[in-house]
Amino acid sequence: MTRRYWPLILVLAAAWGASYLFIKVGVEGGFSPGALMAARSLIAAAVLLAYLVWTQGRRFAFGELLGSWRAAVVLGALNAALPFWLVAWGEKHIDSSVAAIAQATVPIFSLLIGLRFLPHERIGATRIAGVALGLVGVGLVAGVAPEGDAWAVAGTLAVVLASVFYASAAIYGQLRIKGTPGPVLATGSILVGGIMLLPLAVAQPPRSLPTAGAIASLLTLALAGTALAQLILFRVIALFGARRLSLVTYLMPGIALVYGALLLDETITAAALGGLALILLGVALGSGALHLRRWR
Repeated sequence: MTRRYWPLILVLAAAWGASYLFIKVGVEGGFSPGALMAARSLIAAAVLLAYLVWTQGRRFAFGELLGSWRAAVVLGALNAALPFWLVAWGEKHIDSSVAAIAQATVPIFSLLIGLRFLPHERIGATRIAGVALGLVGVGLVAGVAPEGDAWAVAGTLAVVLASVFYASAAIYGQLRIKGTPGPVLATGSILVGGIMLLPLAVAQPPRSLPTAGAIASLLTLALAGTALAQLILFRVIALFGARRLSLVTYLMPGIALVYGALLLDETITAAALGGLALILLGVALGSGALHLRRWR
C-alpha cells in the first residue's frame, strides 16, 4: 500500500457513512423514498456518464454501455433500485445510524449466498460463528429488546433486506461479469436503477415542496455519496485490489454513528453499540480476517 490508500479509504467511508444522514434528511424533509432515490440515481448517473465521456470518449462510453446492458439491468435492480428504496423507506422509521449498522451485514450475506453459488466457498466453525454473531447483532439493532416498536423493527429489517440485494449483486458480478470496466457498470446500473425507480417517484410525489435542507441533501447524496464514491471505489480497486475495500465495512458504521449523533441529535444506545460490535465481529470471522484458532 502507498500513502494514497488511507486518504482514499477514509474519504470513501466518510462519503458512504454520510449517505445515511442525507437520506434521513431527505425523507423527513418532504421527499418520498421513491422520489429521493430516483433523483439520486439519475443525477449521479448523469455525472458518471459525463465523466466517462470526458475520460474515454463518446464512442467508447456509449459502446460499452450498450454492450453491457444485460448486466446493467440486473445490477440496476439488485445494486441500485431495490436496496436504495428499501434503505430510504427504512429510514422513515429508524435513525440513520441504525440503518448504517444494519447495512454492515452485507459481507455476512455475501458469505451465505456465496456458499450456494460460488464453488470455491467453504464453511467452517469460524465462519458459522461469524454468521451467528452477525445475526444476533441484527436482532439487537432491530429492536428485539422491549424498547423496539414494530415500525422500527420493520425499518431495520428493510435495510437488512437491502443488504441481501447488495450481496446478491456482488455474487452476480463475480459469476457473470468479466472484462467490463467498473465505471461503465456503475454508470449503467445506476442509470437503469433510476429509471426503475421513476414509477415509484411518480406514484408517490412529495406532498409538499421539499425543504431546502432536503434538496441540499439530495444533491450531496447524488454527487458525493454516489457519483464521487463510485469513482473513488474503482480507483481503490484499480490501485490496491477489491480485498482492500473491506476496511470500509468497519469504518462506515462508526462514522455514520458520529454523523447522526452530532448533526441529527440521534441517541447512541447500548443496543446499537452492542449490535454493531457483534456484526463487525461476525464480519471479521466470516471474512477470514479473524480465526477462532488464534484465540486458543
